[in-house]
Amino acid sequence: MNADRYQDLGKLLLRLTLGALILLHGVSKLRGGTEAIVGLVQAHGLPGFLGYGVLIGEVLAPLLLILGWHARVGAVLIAGNMLVALALVHLGQLGELNKEGGWAIELQAMFLGTAVAIALLGPGRYSLNDK
Repeated sequence: MNADRYQDLGKLLLRLTLGALILLHGVSKLRGGTEAIVGLVQAHGLPGFLGYGVLIGEVLAPLLLILGWHARVGAVLIAGNMLVALALVHLGQLGELNKEGGWAIELQAMFLGTAVAIALLGPGRYSLNDK
């Protein structure tokens, strides 16, 4: 295998991993409802309908990543979703460690960092439209 093929496989692995993990969050919100998120958004003085944006960031965007169809757009949507989640839910945890000694928001930071990496790198050759 040449270096380009390894890079394309690495991009595919990043896309599939982030897409699947974020999609699981979205499916749980579809099944359990978005009322808690709408309430959280309203509690921060924002219009409640913005809470439904989580479905874009956690259902539509990961599907774009998994398919490799406008994956950069999907990655940017996930990054935006994670920034909103950090601002609304996890801001107080930025300087905290969890009980095991890891960063309290390590999962959210990993999702955000991976989404930014995919947005910068692109989807690779194993995608529907290489965008």
